[in-house]
Amino acid sequence: MATPDQGVGVELPFLAHLVELRDRLLRVVITVLVVFFALFSFANDIYAIFAGPLISSLPEGGGMIATGVATPFLTPFKLTLVMSFYVAVPVILFQLWAFIAPGLYQHEKKLVFPLMISSIILFYAGVAFAYFLVMPMVYQFMGAFTPAGVAWTPDISQYLSFALTMFFAFGVAFEVPIATIVLVWTGMTTPESLAEKRPYIIVGAFVIGMLITPPDVISQVMLALPMWFLFEMGVIFSRFFVRKEEDGYDDDPDGQQQQLQEHSEDTEHSDTESTPDAGLVFADEDMNEYDPMSEDEMEAELDRMEAEELDEDWEKDEGQDSEQSDEKSEDGSDSDNESNDKKSP
Repeated sequence: MATPDQGVGVELPFLAHLVELRDRLLRVVITVLVVFFALFSFANDIYAIFAGPLISSLPEGGGMIATGVATPFLTPFKLTLVMSFYVAVPVILFQLWAFIAPGLYQHEKKLVFPLMISSIILFYAGVAFAYFLVMPMVYQFMGAFTPAGVAWTPDISQYLSFALTMFFAFGVAFEVPIATIVLVWTGMTTPESLAEKRPYIIVGAFVIGMLITPPDVISQVMLALPMWFLFEMGVIFSRFFVRKEEDGYDDDPDGQQQQLQEHSEDTEHSDTESTPDAGLVFADEDMNEYDPMSEDEMEAELDRMEAEELDEDWEKDEGQDSEQSDEKSEDGSDSDNESNDKKSP
């Protein structure tokens, strides 16, 4: 059976794990801070690019406003901090991978690492999908339904919260294939079972789109349709990750078939040695069936067995009497021979 890496042959104490986790969290924090300070001088430019889809949808001559005193400073500051976290996602996931990798088997490493890389790519793809496709359509839809006489001038802080919510929602929604593959790989479900639940998945996608997107049909549909499509892709690719064996040989996938074959051969060999007549089949079908005896037959059988036991005891008694008579005759002949020897000169 496969065992984890040799580096974890001796289990570390709980405190050592906490120290390692602390070190890796410090590395994550330092990475985020380094990226933040590198981007902070470009905070206003980043916010201008970030607000591009909304600015292009505003009426001619329109713009955004800042209602708070510190909002013009704090809003770009918050956006830069969030962007620093998004940029540092690969480093964050690498530190997570380095923390859990020593406790994984080799075949688990071959699966988990590609899944982590795929999850990063899909998250960024979800954010890009929301920025380039969904948000321009949503803002144009909102601008088209603005009542007459109303100046549509969104607040920059409210727009930041709205846009970050959209980015996070689409980024997480694009992780559906990864979640599907993990569920199948862990044995919690099967591709066939997921395919049977397709109607419920579709309804659930539209419900999720309704809850985490603005109250408009466009954003709801634009989130639900990709989730459905990615679910179908996850079901297709999850068929390559179905566990073929569930009887304790999963830790060593390279030797599964050989171990199972040897186990079956040993079992058959032991069964044939312990029960040599296990495969015996009588030509007469009546002999293969058990026919219980009646009470009279049972009494007759018991009488026969008692008679056989009495005969055996009688034969044993006769045998003992004959042996005793033989011994006496031999003793008498020996005494006669001795008396004859004494009489002879």
